[in-house]
Amino acid sequence: MGRGRLRVLLGAAPGVGKTYTMLEEGRRLRAAGVDVVVGVVETHGRAATAALVEGLELVPRRRVEHRGVVLEELDLDAVIARAPQLALVDELAHTNAPGSAHAKRWGDVEALLDAGIDVISTVNIQHITSLGDVVTQITGVVQRETIPDDVLRRAEQIELIDLAPQALRDRLAQGVVYPAARIDAALSNYFRLGNLTALRELALLWLADEVDSALQRYRAEQGIDAAWEARERVVVALTGGAEGETLLRRGARIAARSGKGQLVAVHVASPDGLQDADAARLAEQADLARTLGGSYHRIVAEDVAAALVEFARASNATQLVIGVSRRSRVTRLLGGSGTSSEVIRRSGDIDVHIVTHAEAGAVRRWQLPKIGGALAPSRLIAGFALTLLGLPALTWALVRFRSEATVVSDVLLLQLFVVVVALAGGIWPALLAAIAAGVVFDYFFVLPYSTLAIDDPLHALALAIFVAVAVLVSIVVDRAARRARVADRARAEAEVLVSVAGAMLRGGDALGTLVDRLREAFGMASVLLRQDGRIAAAAKEPERLRGDDEETEIPLGAGASLYLRGRPLSASDRRILGAFVAQLEGALEQRRLQEVAAEAAPIAEADRLRSALLAAVGHDLRRPLAAATAAVGSLRTSGAKLTKADRSELLETADESLASLGSLVTDLLDASRLQAGVLGVALAPVALEELVVGALDELGLAPGDVELRLDETPSALADAALARRAIVNILANALRFAPEPPVVATSAFAGRVQLRVVDTGPGVPEDELERIFLPFQRRGDLDNTAGVGLGLALSRGFAEAMGGAMHAEPTPGGGLTLVLDLPAAERGEAAA
Repeated sequence: MGRGRLRVLLGAAPGVGKTYTMLEEGRRLRAAGVDVVVGVVETHGRAATAALVEGLELVPRRRVEHRGVVLEELDLDAVIARAPQLALVDELAHTNAPGSAHAKRWGDVEALLDAGIDVISTVNIQHITSLGDVVTQITGVVQRETIPDDVLRRAEQIELIDLAPQALRDRLAQGVVYPAARIDAALSNYFRLGNLTALRELALLWLADEVDSALQRYRAEQGIDAAWEARERVVVALTGGAEGETLLRRGARIAARSGKGQLVAVHVASPDGLQDADAARLAEQADLARTLGGSYHRIVAEDVAAALVEFARASNATQLVIGVSRRSRVTRLLGGSGTSSEVIRRSGDIDVHIVTHAEAGAVRRWQLPKIGGALAPSRLIAGFALTLLGLPALTWALVRFRSEATVVSDVLLLQLFVVVVALAGGIWPALLAAIAAGVVFDYFFVLPYSTLAIDDPLHALALAIFVAVAVLVSIVVDRAARRARVADRARAEAEVLVSVAGAMLRGGDALGTLVDRLREAFGMASVLLRQDGRIAAAAKEPERLRGDDEETEIPLGAGASLYLRGRPLSASDRRILGAFVAQLEGALEQRRLQEVAAEAAPIAEADRLRSALLAAVGHDLRRPLAAATAAVGSLRTSGAKLTKADRSELLETADESLASLGSLVTDLLDASRLQAGVLGVALAPVALEELVVGALDELGLAPGDVELRLDETPSALADAALARRAIVNILANALRFAPEPPVVATSAFAGRVQLRVVDTGPGVPEDELERIFLPFQRRGDLDNTAGVGLGLALSRGFAEAMGGAMHAEPTPGGGLTLVLDLPAAERGEAAA
């Protein structure tokens, strides 16, 4: 009996229809004559899902008691004993009860597959181990039940059960996914539209990568090297020249013509780091590639043409875009066919586009390779000294034992001496040693002795080879030294750039950090940054300051200049200095914008509040004040003529107006305290239930005026008085507009506790939800007790002062839901 086959139905979130699809497929296969059993299925109380189970054979679940709770798990032994052709096993990542044969349900599924039973199972994207941290960042929920990627990838079929995010939210709001008591919390937490969109994208990308990997595996197994045009992929080769932008835009147009083509830019760097590519221009072209919707890659290889074609094949590219050669005819004659011709020869079935450009006419001059100058002066001196001192000593020693039989050993020892000089001092001392050793060899060891004449042509050839070997060895040593120096410099520059980038990313005093790094990188005695005549940042080492230090001024723009005091800067230093200058200019501009924003924000806010306060004083305060004045005036002038009922009504009007006036003044004072940042807050653990009860008492509400759905939640870390006032304002707002009693619900989520007040009133358009939290915002002038529109603004201010938040969202089916979000108290705090 062979191993069974696994088919997995993958979903982006709960409720997309995985279990429903699994049961539908089971019923279809059963009707086609396949022996199907249901090993385990979780309907979650969904009637439509439960209806599909009817008519299918269910294997009774195994009951396990754990800590007084009876758990039902898949009966693995019973399914294997039943030996069906296909078993339906829901929730592949489920954690089994302690004492089970396997810790996870996917272990049970592996056992079924080993028994030759096919399995259809389900899993959500958040349960895949490699995506756990990403899902946590998106949703704020840490997933405890996971399944290893390799287990899932071993499945013969992985099918995505897809549902648009808004469609899933609609199903949730209709009660199809969760019971009514959980709908509001789910919609505002895990099932937010942004969360669902991100999870759906994650699922699609994971599955697309899996499909691409499966395609690559199949091609490798079948030995298929030809590109398969499943998707148009255009690879653009960049050299770092000015033509790169032209090539990228041409490649982007080629990719766009195919509808959903992919643009890939690649630069092949030499492994010795000595290529003449412009790093700044390459960085700009990499940014352009990303702007055009593509990606940028850098690979290192000796053979550029072979590397380009190999990269294109590995990327399954269909087209390769390269620039026309800039080499002159002489260069092509001396150097061979060139990269373009070699790429075309190797490309096979990949289309190659050779694009002309403005740089094509500006041919480069052919240059001899540079040699020398890579070694330190001390090594050159050592090489010359070794030549001048060592060669005479070696000659003296060899002459003492000279004979016709020792000619071969003499020439080898002289050759070894030249190699040693080349290793020690480079090409110029080695050339001197080679020429001198050649003369010594001819004068002392070639017949006739003590003359420079050569009577045997083979001796002349040997002498020429002798000098050639010395030169070649010297060139190799020189190039190795240059490459080592370039590598050391590149490593140092990379470390400096990482440090600079880290300083910018960490924020804080970016200018001070950059100036410190600049002084350390170049070993300067001091670095000073001035802007508009004042010192913006400085770094110096006082014990190193000397009067003969050279000072270099570098203008930065925006009235700023950088002053470097210390050693002179070399040409290579200027390149890395450019990165520092760019970062400093960016940091200066960022500081300027922050200062402007900081100066403008309080002015604009104060101006807005001033205008609103004046409007409140001129309009809202006038009404209760006028009403109270009129009532008291009537009592004074007509007191004797008024009936008892009239007198009582006037007193009630005056009392109501004065109470309203006091409440308005209190709100205005609290608004000014919030604006000034002087609101007193005393945080302590407090139960949400106590806050709700206190708010209901303050509003004088009866049990039937509000529907309470208070779940057991941790205590909130809040100021009890401010939190109660916030809840009073939220409830008062809901009661004012809701035709039915509002719902007050509590929940806990990711270290936070939430109180939700849900009404079914007229609601607020989504684009105006934030406006209701602005001061002096009201839905029309209502009555003498409506206030000045500060209630929700104050509630949000109170929440933020306590480290919480408040937001509004539409109620499914119509209305407005206000959410008060507060931090949960730690267990230790709650116990205290």
